[in-house]
Order: sequence, then C-alpha cells, then structure tokens
Amino acid sequence: MNTEQISLVIAEDDDLIREGISALINSTSGFILMGKYSDGSSLLKEINNLLPDVYLMDISMPGMSGIECTAKIKSIYPDAKIIMLTVYEDDIRIFDSLRAGASGYILKRAPLEEIISAIKEVYAGGAPMTPSIAKRVLNFFNESGKKTVEYNLTTREKEILQELTNGLSYKKIAETLFISLDTVRSHIKNIYHKLHVSSKSEAVAKALKDKLF
Repeated sequence: MNTEQISLVIAEDDDLIREGISALINSTSGFILMGKYSDGSSLLKEINNLLPDVYLMDISMPGMSGIECTAKIKSIYPDAKIIMLTVYEDDIRIFDSLRAGASGYILKRAPLEEIISAIKEVYAGGAPMTPSIAKRVLNFFNESGKKTVEYNLTTREKEILQELTNGLSYKKIAETLFISLDTVRSHIKNIYHKLHVSSKSEAVAKALKDKLF
C-alpha cells in the first residue's frame, strides 16, 4: 500500500480562506499540513524547519507580498514547488509570479477538488493553472510584440518544452511522446542549458515570452 503523503504549508492572510483550505487538507487522505501562516515573513522565519513538498501562497499579504516571498523561498530552495492561490487574474501579477518561480497559479474561487488536483499535479512535476489563467498567460505573451528568439532547440526539445507549458509531468511527457523517462530528463537538461534557465517555471516563462512555438 502506498502511504506516501504530500506535505504542505499555507500562507494566506484571510482567516476564513486559510482555515477553510487547512480543513480541506486535514480531511483529505494523502496530505499532511505542516504549517499555516497569515504573512510571508512568519513563514520565512520557520522555513528551514518546514521544507514541505508544496507551498500554497497567497499573492496579496500584509508586509511582504506572496510574489516576493516566493522569490525568497526559491533563492534559498530552488526546487521548492509553489502554487499561487489568488483572486487576481491580471497579466502583471501572473507574469511576476511565474518569473519569481511559481509552479502553478490557481484562483481562490476554483472548486476545492481543483485545488487538491493542482497540489497533486505540482507534486508530480506539473505546472497547474486555472484554464482562464493559462489563456491570459498565452495572450499576454502573444500581445507583447516581441520577435521570435532562436535558441537552436531540436524538434524533440521543442515538443518536450511544449508539453512542459501544458503542465505535464516528466512521466506524462514520456508516455505522450513514447520515450523513456531518462530520455525526457536528458532533453530537459539540454533545454535548460540552451535557454539559460535552471527551473521548469523559468523555461515555460521564456518559451511563452519569446514565442518558441
């Protein structure tokens, strides 16, 4: 039997939302809540004692914003998986969240099962986004008017990068493209090198910004 649990930390200044999500996590099998905070500063003070699998991060919090907190966490722990949980749909906050290193962007009004699904997806290596957010991300970069930048990606590397932007995990990419997981990892390593990035969120942001498809 698989007894693996996904550990989480929540940073959310709205008491009702924070407690509601906490109750959801505590009542869902396969999850363990390690901490809940009303601001980013309090979370950062204890971060070395937490190290959860996934962070749920509100954007608008008193003092330090969720975007700033995300950037600080990623500077300390580059592999941290952070989902922005927010009411905002504007382009700048979305782009700034991705640039800070967020792995996903989910609206607070999303159904509870969608939040649970997003946590599982980001834990598995995906990049979940509420559909309306994903559409705005594409529109934001499509309207930027920037020229296509050539990074000399191979056809296979572009296919894998496209699947990354679709939120697929490494395992799902391997299954979709009928190649081994090790082959996917090797291609992604080459993609990171060519794009001059060090994380999936950075690769996705650059792919969209520079119109690599």
